[in-house]
Amino acid sequence: MNGFPWSEVMAFGLGVMRLPPGAFWAMTPRELAAAHDGVTGRKGAAALARYDLDALMALHPDGERE
Repeated sequence: MNGFPWSEVMAFGLGVMRLPPGAFWAMTPRELAAAHDGVTGRKGAAALARYDLDALMALHPDGERE
């Protein structure tokens, strides 16, 4: 897994939305995601169903190393 996509997020918030830096850095990730959805017309990914989460947890249990 790569790190958080800071370049893309900052390009969207500061470039596309033209937020002042103070407003951008004061936003929560949820607020920024909602703004992104509003600008792009897309809705964020739905939460996992419990059985999907259970299946992922069974495949990748905590504390084990490969």
